[in-house]
Amino acid sequence: MKKICTLLIIVFAALATRADEGMWLLSLLNKNIDTMRAMGYKLGAEDIYSVNQACLKDAVVGLGRIGRPFSHFCSGEIISPKGLVMTNHHCAFSLIQEQSTLEHDYLSNGFWAYKQAEEISNPGVSASILQRIEDVTDRVNALLNDNMSEAERAEAIATASKAITREAVNGQKLHAQVQPMFEGNQFFLFVYKIYLDIRLVGAPPQSMGKFGGDTDNWMWPRHTADFSLLRIYAGPDGEPAPYSASNVPLQPRHFFPVSAKGVQDGDFAMVMGFPGSTDHFLTSFGLEETVEVTNTIRHEARTEILRVMKAGMNADPKTRIQYAAKYAQCANYWKYSREQNIALENLRTMEAKQQVEQEFTRWVNADPARVARYGKALELIRDGYETRRDAAVARAYLAEALFAPELPRLAYEIGGAMEMILDPEAKEENKTRVKEQLKIAAGRFFKDFNAEIDENLAAGLFALFRDRVDAAYWPDVFQLVQKKYKGNFKKYARDMYAKTIFANPEKLYAFIDNPTRKILDSDPCLKAGRSARALYMNLNEQTGQANKDIDKGSRLFVDGLMKMNPDKAWSPDANSTIRLTYGKVGSYRPKDGVIYDYYTTLAGVMEKEGPAGGEFEVSPRLKELYAARDFSPYGQDYLATCFITNNDITGGNSGSPVINANGELIGVAFDGNSEAMSGDIDFEENLQRCINVDTRYVLFVIDKIAGAKNLLEEITIVY
Repeated sequence: MKKICTLLIIVFAALATRADEGMWLLSLLNKNIDTMRAMGYKLGAEDIYSVNQACLKDAVVGLGRIGRPFSHFCSGEIISPKGLVMTNHHCAFSLIQEQSTLEHDYLSNGFWAYKQAEEISNPGVSASILQRIEDVTDRVNALLNDNMSEAERAEAIATASKAITREAVNGQKLHAQVQPMFEGNQFFLFVYKIYLDIRLVGAPPQSMGKFGGDTDNWMWPRHTADFSLLRIYAGPDGEPAPYSASNVPLQPRHFFPVSAKGVQDGDFAMVMGFPGSTDHFLTSFGLEETVEVTNTIRHEARTEILRVMKAGMNADPKTRIQYAAKYAQCANYWKYSREQNIALENLRTMEAKQQVEQEFTRWVNADPARVARYGKALELIRDGYETRRDAAVARAYLAEALFAPELPRLAYEIGGAMEMILDPEAKEENKTRVKEQLKIAAGRFFKDFNAEIDENLAAGLFALFRDRVDAAYWPDVFQLVQKKYKGNFKKYARDMYAKTIFANPEKLYAFIDNPTRKILDSDPCLKAGRSARALYMNLNEQTGQANKDIDKGSRLFVDGLMKMNPDKAWSPDANSTIRLTYGKVGSYRPKDGVIYDYYTTLAGVMEKEGPAGGEFEVSPRLKELYAARDFSPYGQDYLATCFITNNDITGGNSGSPVINANGELIGVAFDGNSEAMSGDIDFEENLQRCINVDTRYVLFVIDKIAGAKNLLEEITIVY
């Protein structure tokens, strides 16, 4: 598309239906089923989504955090009648890290439960399973009109959503949400069961589960065993319940058979999961902010964060374990931001966006009625982005720099809770309860905290904010640094971490037991946390109207695009709700003279081998199996490791099942390719690839590396 986008006809081609693009709502798949069958799909729409019978959706889970029921950080799939769930190693990485110690280093050595009693509880993790979807657009729109302000509109939507979700739950152990689609032009109800007892079952060592590290991240070819195993537990009645020794493995309505048959070039493949967010309707004005502000600032700030973390991790084995998950999470979108900017430039995405907007403007101007309704859409968006430009820069540095050190954030959160404890009117039993909760939260915090690393982050990142952001947007605490420390943030950070009560567990616990207003309000770390939070609130207020204008303009723009192309099968942007994408297994040409095959093998692991402890470490056991060609029954002459498809995925899809035409699991999605990092904004059909670990490699690892025959026995393997 991008290669010849100077022709207007190609702009329309960009808007036309492409079978391998789109994150489709399960309840509307009847519109797509003929296309899917023509591509090789052999089942029906009801086999994917049904309210009345067991179907594929019943085996797809959204992994989240208790207390944030609809914010899914990864996806997963149920692969046994005992609630066994497969997801990515990097999805469970923080769980593995939290359970690791110097004595039990599950990151380095892997973890396998050979009986259910050995499975490890993960407090705070949840698993959502969709029950049903309903289009509630008419019910919501009944409370809306074109004369409403954006604030009035938001209030009406909230009122309608509250009534709809209350009715959907109706006293059952369900969770419901109404989600806007197409920039607020449509609304859908999602009803889930959310399970609260999720246990770690198995994970390969980091040398396999994270093979290639940051170097290979977002790259193809890949050779990473990026999978782990969890299990969902329910109460004795089969319903969601908090962790209890009396809980039992979930008996799901459906689970995926796991294929050991392999894949071929051109095979049908679909992915179901919980993609986080995409911006396929983003305008050129929004794209400019993404490239010049969001991505550029994120990469700059995280370069410093990763440098500081890495130095601390290299200096101490305990710190390496403590910061492993933090480092991985930071590095993931550090690289993504840079690669996306490169892809957006190479694929001339800005030009494509501008041509779509030009055609939209011609369509609008051809009819006075359209001018009346859509004439100001792009103007609202353009002016909104221009108005908030400086504040957007400040907010990006605030998020990536001021909020990066952990201790000021902890101080702010605990400081807020301490207000109730210091309130003479509060009940003593409530104070006691809050004190205990704060101690538990602080204990979890300090388990994976290094004060020296955090101090160095504060010194470097606060200085970065000062150097990059206009003084009009500085937090109040910077005045103190300028006056008392002559702008020396290193001295300021040293003093702050030496004098705060929040850096020392014993001091903090003692203060929680016997707090005083004087100590709380004079604490330098709390002052920094409060100052950053105050700036955040101020920036929200400053950009409030601009944000509303962008939202209104975007809603009108998308509504107009859909009316301009009424025959297109539109799919809404991702918003952490369950979706399906379909496509095919396939190779691709990233540049002239280069062809990437659709699969990789264990031979590539050996070719990439690096030193022990590095990103490309290969275990002696894996080398032994490779030398003996001991692959059977998962391979004969070679063992496949990963493969690629052209499915449309994004963050949140990590861990999603990759499913063949018969509804069998053939892989687990874990990454995208750098050449098409623009895909969240503009899908590139010739380059976009979804990178998946092959289930044959997964089974091989469970069998021959872990020796976990107990797990293989509960999985239905299709040969």
